Amino acid sequence: MTPSGSAAELRRTLALGDAVVIGLGSMVGAGIFASLGPAARTAGSGLLLGLAVAAVVAYCNAVASARLAAVYPASGGTYVYGRERLGPFWGYLAGWSFVVGKTASCAAMALTVGAYVWPGRAHAVAVAAVVVLTAVNYGGIQKSAWLTRVVVAVVLAVLAGVVVVCLGSDSFAAGRLDIGASRGAGGVLEAAGLLFFAFAGYARIATLGEEVRDPARTIPRAIRLALGIALVVYACVAVAVLSVLGAGALGRSGAPLADAVRAAGVPGLVPVVRVGAAVAALGSLLALILGVSRTTLAMARDRHLPGALAAVHPRFHVPHRAELAVGAVVAVLAATVDVRGAIGFSSFGVLTYYAVANASAWTLEATVGARVLPALGLAGCAVLAFSLPGTSVAVGAGVVAVGVVGYGVRRRFAGR
Repeated sequence: MTPSGSAAELRRTLALGDAVVIGLGSMVGAGIFASLGPAARTAGSGLLLGLAVAAVVAYCNAVASARLAAVYPASGGTYVYGRERLGPFWGYLAGWSFVVGKTASCAAMALTVGAYVWPGRAHAVAVAAVVVLTAVNYGGIQKSAWLTRVVVAVVLAVLAGVVVVCLGSDSFAAGRLDIGASRGAGGVLEAAGLLFFAFAGYARIATLGEEVRDPARTIPRAIRLALGIALVVYACVAVAVLSVLGAGALGRSGAPLADAVRAAGVPGLVPVVRVGAAVAALGSLLALILGVSRTTLAMARDRHLPGALAAVHPRFHVPHRAELAVGAVVAVLAATVDVRGAIGFSSFGVLTYYAVANASAWTLEATVGARVLPALGLAGCAVLAFSLPGTSVAVGAGVVAVGVVGYGVRRRFAGR
């Protein structure tokens, strides 16, 4: 019998289509339902420029992740890449930023589910969602991939309906798309940082490196495909919603897609959009728990986290203790935290994670041409991270600093 300890291996069962779907499930989720309003409030119609900037940074990050995943097809993503290319500290920094930041994202997505399903009991619904999806992940990666495929299909159908209704309505006005009415470079960059939250899911493909067939070929292709599809979807939705509501109304909206279909003269579609948002948040939450648990597994193998979390279930071939631990922490956060604070902190942590990915990719080849994208991605991550609202920067930097101090203390005592 395969042991249940850290020596056990995950099973390679995911094909290209499965990997693309998991990436899409992470990206085409609740972010697009919630991030357009804050971005419009910050940048006005310049949110389209912000979307373009976020897409460029995301593309650089995706190329870096794809190249690194082809060389290091193991669970853990940038935690592994930073460790192997830059040294143990940088791998730890990436892993810490990812686990803490994405745990906050999990709580935010769970609370989004609660807000759409039962606003009066949002925290209770959020905790229930975490428990159910942790159980799904515990049952094996194929069950998770199947459920994510259903979620992606539902969400894409809802978003397509929003685009068609808005673009075909009498309320459509191309003049509302004038990017010349943006609120300056600072507003565009802050909007890009907020919109980046909706692009960050493709890393989930890389963190599943030990469960993908032919990872050196499959992971890079899956990352590029998932990112390309998500960008097309986001651009279509942003144009459609902005052209109907305008930047002012969009910035004031708490549920911009629902308000857009109402303004387009189809109020009957509003409940469908609300269901789509809840399903999207569930899909994001499912994929987030997958990614965080796999990075937790990799860090536990290196004893940066308790070694017991490195166990792999002998029957289901999943990091079951890591999944249960992540699920428990997320459930506690979902019962107590505020969603807006969680999203802001998450963006800072994720951008730190991708900065390490780009720095790692820089070391793969010495040619100037091969280093252009990693350099651009690294600079883009730094700019967007410090363009976020001040509170998000302060809290994010503080939590990252706590992780750095913890690493130093651990190293000091280990050396004795």
